[in-house]
Amino acid sequence: MADPTLLETGSSTPVAPPDNPVKSKSPTQIALERLRKDKIAIICAVVVLFFVLLAVFADVITAVTHTDPSTLHQDLVDEYGFPTVKPSAAHPFGLEPRLGRDLFARWVEGSRPSLIVATSAAVISTVIGTAMGLLAGFLGGRIDRAISWLIDLMLSMPLILFVFAIVPVVQARFASDDATVSKVRLWSLVAIFAIFGWTGLGRLVRAQVLSLREREFIQAARAIGVPTHQILFRELLPNLTGQIIVFLSLAVPSYIASEAGLSYLGIGLTEPTPSWGRTINSALTYYQTYPIYFWQPALAILVLVLALNLLGDAIRDAFDPTTRR
Repeated sequence: MADPTLLETGSSTPVAPPDNPVKSKSPTQIALERLRKDKIAIICAVVVLFFVLLAVFADVITAVTHTDPSTLHQDLVDEYGFPTVKPSAAHPFGLEPRLGRDLFARWVEGSRPSLIVATSAAVISTVIGTAMGLLAGFLGGRIDRAISWLIDLMLSMPLILFVFAIVPVVQARFASDDATVSKVRLWSLVAIFAIFGWTGLGRLVRAQVLSLREREFIQAARAIGVPTHQILFRELLPNLTGQIIVFLSLAVPSYIASEAGLSYLGIGLTEPTPSWGRTINSALTYYQTYPIYFWQPALAILVLVLALNLLGDAIRDAFDPTTRR
């Protein structure tokens, strides 16, 4: 038998195989490599990580700085409601007008409900949208028509009016005191965002599955009797990873902005839970006379939402094989 290392060039000199053979990479590995080379994506990821750590270790930060979001310092507020002390080491962002609560502590603690609402709603809506899209696209028939009709129905209902109608009813039914009112409102927002937020991903996944279910590897799996749940989760779902990650990365900033807007309108989170949206609502009266009261939550929302949006765009481009950054 001829030596496979010999070239068919008339030479009898053996040629060694290459030291670094080309390795195949999955689409996810290629996307991660493109993200690592994207400086904007890295910066945005660091900013997002900062706010996540801020929310996770909020209690530790306030303990180390000896600040508390609910303690009143009315002895440091004058007769007109303005703080008599400037921002300092004791109160890095100053004090809240009228009540004298520490603004730094409320800023740190205010990051937690925003991220809890956004992350929880985004994860739940992603799970629901993926499941609905898989079932509609793969099973077809009546199930597809029923899910498509449900998506059209959800899209036709205005979210903000639904929030104004449902949240007070849920609050009256399940909240018994001020402490539970804020928790009920928080999880009510999570539920409403998740219920209304899955429709876009559901349509996208359905369209992808309708295309994938006619591919050879799906037809072969069905021909040899592979169970439906294995086809859905082992064959189809890995091919939808890019779309799911992109939806999740873009849903989080959308929900953060929505929570802040609803809290600003007075239908979101309530006292005693600190919230950036509620702080902005309360700070409008003092916008010109005490601007730090307004700008510290407003800039936090601006920077976090901008970083998440840019990171989501970078992830979308990284998973798109037709895009070159």
